[in-house]
Amino acid sequence: MQSGSSGQHTKILVVEDDHELRDQILVPDLIDMGFDVQAAGSALEMYRQLMRGRVDAVVLDVGLPDEDGFSALVHLRQSDDVAVVLLTGRSGSADQIRGLDGGADAYLVKPVESEVLAATLRSVLRRRGRETAGNATATVLKASGWSLALDGWRLTSPAGKQVQLSHAELLLLAALMRTPGAPMSRDDLTKNIVAQLPEFDPYRLEMVVHRLRRKVEDGGAQPLPVRSIRSIGYAWAS
Repeated sequence: MQSGSSGQHTKILVVEDDHELRDQILVPDLIDMGFDVQAAGSALEMYRQLMRGRVDAVVLDVGLPDEDGFSALVHLRQSDDVAVVLLTGRSGSADQIRGLDGGADAYLVKPVESEVLAATLRSVLRRRGRETAGNATATVLKASGWSLALDGWRLTSPAGKQVQLSHAELLLLAALMRTPGAPMSRDDLTKNIVAQLPEFDPYRLEMVVHRLRRKVEDGGAQPLPVRSIRSIGYAWAS
């Protein structure tokens, strides 16, 4: 798979012993979102990977087969200043406090959407001053009371409800919000997405719009002001 631009050159190490979650979901999804991703299935493998070269952030499963993730976190904090996002099935407040007090930059409970994990990684790295060149010029687009955070891949409604976006959804909305009220053809929208996300299937555009509308409404925001224009494409309703 080819990487996108938003996380380009940002090196992430995903440490997860569930090979299906790691190799079929987290790693390919993060690559699609522009990160340079390595993987490890145990704490020992993680330490070996880190000895080979520095990474910007570690996504660390707490339930590893050879070492408790909290213990591994302590070792990471003693030896390196790498950002750490804990990813675990433990939702109790005591475990969250233990992880954050132990030096984790963020604590996410499974199951977590890949878009949320990616946004968390970008947020953590921004706080640590490790933005990539691609993120340094990021802006916020605004139209009709809605705002689109290009660096955080986040859409905010006029009422303040936030929706986390996939890469394709971000590119679609950015194109429409830059020219509110002006129709954009399906072909132009597809070309705009493919230019930055080469693996995008052009025939999926309608499905992306459909899922995005449903995601926005399910998230409690008002209806998405993206208007279908028959035989042409879509427009952001101004």
